[in-house]
Amino acid sequence: MPNSIPGSDDIARHVLPNGIVVLVRENFDAQSVVVTGSLAGGAIFENPVQAGIASLTAEATLYGTQNRSYDSLHETLESAGMSLEVSAGRYLTSFDGKALAEDLPILLDLMGDVLRNPVFPAEHVNVIKAQAITGLKYNLQNTRYMANRAFYELTYPVDHIQHRGSTGTLETLSGLTREDLAAYHEQQYGPGAMILAVVGAVKTEIVLAEVEKTLGEWKNDRQNTDFSQPDVQKLNEIQYRAVTLPGKTQSDIVLGVPGPSRYMEDYVPASVTNHVLGVFGMFGRLGKSVREEQGLAYYCYSSIEGGIHQGPWRVIAGVNPNNVKQAVDSIRVEIERMINEPISSEDLADSKANLTGRLPLRLESNEGVAANLLALERYHLGLDYLRQYNDMINALTVEQLQAAMQHYWTADAFSLAVAGPELNGAAY
Repeated sequence: MPNSIPGSDDIARHVLPNGIVVLVRENFDAQSVVVTGSLAGGAIFENPVQAGIASLTAEATLYGTQNRSYDSLHETLESAGMSLEVSAGRYLTSFDGKALAEDLPILLDLMGDVLRNPVFPAEHVNVIKAQAITGLKYNLQNTRYMANRAFYELTYPVDHIQHRGSTGTLETLSGLTREDLAAYHEQQYGPGAMILAVVGAVKTEIVLAEVEKTLGEWKNDRQNTDFSQPDVQKLNEIQYRAVTLPGKTQSDIVLGVPGPSRYMEDYVPASVTNHVLGVFGMFGRLGKSVREEQGLAYYCYSSIEGGIHQGPWRVIAGVNPNNVKQAVDSIRVEIERMINEPISSEDLADSKANLTGRLPLRLESNEGVAANLLALERYHLGLDYLRQYNDMINALTVEQLQAAMQHYWTADAFSLAVAGPELNGAAY
């Protein structure tokens, strides 16, 4: 009986002559096929004066190509019940499609056309830009967005992509034109650092032949694939900013530090530590103490981003403005407890059981498998990583988790951002 967890014996890995890595896993239990991938086209490659252009370019690729009008493209998708999306984040431009297995050649042809030959019609670009500006104006009045934005600016160097983000500003978005998007596409879209995962009811040899036909000759010598960024230093004091948004009835708190990248050896111990701190059982120790026992927050949890560079390790809480300082104090108590006291064997066992038990759920759909295949390749984890995952988690010790906490956190050195109505005094 085939192993339900993907591994090196049922994942085909093929590298095209232009460097595109193709991963295929056959699954004939469903009639559909999922195609997902990414390339070096995120906000990290923008000129800062054009911040937001990567996101607009990605969205605008779906509004017509040299070979298909907007109407023709979407009529083809809709008539076959297919889906196709393109988006950009800080580091990567991502694309995702789904179709019935027999329609895979059509889906790949459409995907290749959208990625390689968009025309960026001015009337559609103007609408997309207006929508992005409206969305940003809304976010500028959103307490959670503004707290996170202030946190990133406090935590990362000004020339780091984590400081700047991927959404742009009102000024940079307003200045972008369809010619700017076309120029960014011409420079940055190509096979560099591109990974493509295909999962579903299609034979591997058919997938590889269709991908080769669609993308095998794609080249772009101008494409920048250098993801390097300035070093991120561990914080040595409290960095604090309060963002006042008049008329709000809730304050959002973001308290954290630079965490590990996904490439770092202690990423897994750190992620399990975070699971105990602010995820497991309705948000871990933070949820139990700050929300349930003390009633200081509407929600309180922690997250660890990982990724290509050191993403943040954050605690996020939404609170009554009158409870900000008390909530921050309580969050700090739980963080100091994690730094100074070993996690109990019971807490560790609960988190291990939860994490290992969730693995099959992450892989029960073609979409879940494809997303995990991309991560295996992007972060150099190896094709058997998922089969080794449970043993790796179960082998972790209390000492490894405490060491990870102590590596990234210091009791009196973190970034703290609060957004909401004006506070009566400092938040810490």
